Amino acid sequence: MFTGIVEAMGEITATEDRETTRTFRVRAPGLAPSLSRGASISIDGVCFTAVAIDGDDFTVDAIGTTLERTVAASYAIGTRVNLERPMQLGARLDGHLVQGHVDGVGHLVESIKSGEFWLMDFSIPEDVLGLTIKHGSITLNGVSLTVSELPAPGVCRIGVIPFTHEHTNLGILEAGDRINIEGDMIGKYVGRVLASRDD
Repeated sequence: MFTGIVEAMGEITATEDRETTRTFRVRAPGLAPSLSRGASISIDGVCFTAVAIDGDDFTVDAIGTTLERTVAASYAIGTRVNLERPMQLGARLDGHLVQGHVDGVGHLVESIKSGEFWLMDFSIPEDVLGLTIKHGSITLNGVSLTVSELPAPGVCRIGVIPFTHEHTNLGILEAGDRINIEGDMIGKYVGRVLASRDD
């Protein structure tokens, strides 16, 4: 379980295709040494397992489902990724409850600077749209964000403060760039309960 509060940006330093998986090596000074083999780590909002630690680098494996359902398949050497270690029970919850289970992939429609902050519009899949409400929570590339508006069908608008713009990979996105999206966890369960009552 995560909070969507990104701790650091890492960089993909190597990729390796195997028979049924793809391995990624991630450079994360200051964060990698605190990991242990088998630890969970959120990369752009996807829960991975650290399978090896080597100084400032750690390695994860991605299986076919992850490569098909997330932006991980597009990772190349030099790609910058958002990183977060799992939350600790009893710790302060600064973001919202994030599982690290991506519900779909969207893309940046446009980013407009408005004074000191940015208004960013993202396309979101229909099944995630059903979990998304104005002023509710959404996770984009592992970042816990508040929905500012739903300005058009299939579009979610986010206000991004300078700190988030600078310290996550949201600030380097260009129009058309794909992102991982996780809908609000509470919305998922409420939706499931309501759907079961209709059956």
